[in-house]
Amino acid sequence: MALNKSELVAEIATKTGQSAATVGAVIDAMFEVVSAEVAQGGKVTIPGYISFERTARAARQGRNPQTGATIQIAASNSVKIAAGSKLKAAVK
Repeated sequence: MALNKSELVAEIATKTGQSAATVGAVIDAMFEVVSAEVAQGGKVTIPGYISFERTARAARQGRNPQTGATIQIAASNSVKIAAGSKLKAAVK
């Protein structure tokens, strides 16, 4: 089962007694803050549940799978998301 954003908002609204609009605004604001912090190179941690951090990927050589030609892959940034202990325990 996959939970999309609108279903997540509805579940949280039911559990908290808040309106779906309020919950949706809070979730949107949370991800705006996380995105801005990670974009600046910071790390966001919700202890026990999840952490977000920016990582750097070095430039490297790759291979075009169709032609076999060597290509240069540029350096880039990525996002590392790690599950915390409480989230891992919930999955067991």
